[in-house]
Amino acid sequence: MKQSLLLDQQSMKERALPSWFFKSYDEFKQVVIKNDFPCFFGRRAEKMGELRYSFLPHADWSELPRTLRQFLLLTQERPLVRRGLFVFVEPEEKEQSLEYYRQYFWDVMQYLNIQDKKRWPLHTPSDPNHYLWSFCFDEQSIFAFANAPAYKQRKTRDLGQSMVIGFQPRIIFEGLEGTDLGGIQSRQAVRERVEKWDQIPKHPDISHYGDPNHHEWKQFFISDNCEPIKGGCPFKAVQKD
Repeated sequence: MKQSLLLDQQSMKERALPSWFFKSYDEFKQVVIKNDFPCFFGRRAEKMGELRYSFLPHADWSELPRTLRQFLLLTQERPLVRRGLFVFVEPEEKEQSLEYYRQYFWDVMQYLNIQDKKRWPLHTPSDPNHYLWSFCFDEQSIFAFANAPAYKQRKTRDLGQSMVIGFQPRIIFEGLEGTDLGGIQSRQAVRERVEKWDQIPKHPDISHYGDPNHHEWKQFFISDNCEPIKGGCPFKAVQKD
């Protein structure tokens, strides 16, 4: 049986892994642990060893579904630990455009949906145009977001040579929901720090889950400027028997 590609900081030291992955992780870490990095939850989790990692070779995505299932099981076992899974995509030989990385991201999300062994859960709308839509895998609602080297203005979205896809199960946001006071205060604090770091206003598509005027999918891969995302969602949930 293949070794799991769900990695923590200790297993990364013990495993023979691609050299590009180590370089990408080191670049990621050097950004995230900075004292003024806007997401203090992410900074703390990285320093405490609570994050999980994996990597995605260009030519083989086959292990990603299993890795994501293992991660979701881990978060269900200890839901009070606000874990995130960060998947490092094998870097391009030459940096590509933001649209290239955007398409790549949505191709990965669609692949995960196709490989999902379970039906789309009844608790979440499958239509991305519904304001309560969320990406789902293994019957779990997940917030996913992309970081890519092509981001130039939104520096918080550039975490090194790799595109880095973050997966955060909604279970970790309990107590930080949209209308919860703790959630409102936490989001406001993070967004103020993001604007200070990026030196550009908050993206117009950024809101909170449950806002009837917002589309969750648009937050997954925002633009590098202040232009709203136009057009329809590239993702379409596959209906399964």
